[in-house]
Amino acid sequence: MYMNTEYTAVMKQDGDWWIGWIEEIPGINCQERTRDELTETLRITLREAIELNRSDAVDAAGEGYTKVKIAV
Repeated sequence: MYMNTEYTAVMKQDGDWWIGWIEEIPGINCQERTRDELTETLRITLREAIELNRSDAVDAAGEGYTKVKIAV
């Protein structure tokens, strides 16, 4: 389940390529031939990273954990 959360994509053209990253989360960076392709690739990569991080967090917790939503 995904919360309706917004993130900031920082994007720029570098020669023939568009490069971009997610400002709030280190390690989410991509490059594509067009700005539209980059936007979609960043969205997919961010979604996959969040899903993987959630899975890793639950696996690391083992048994007897509690989940608490925290908003900033």
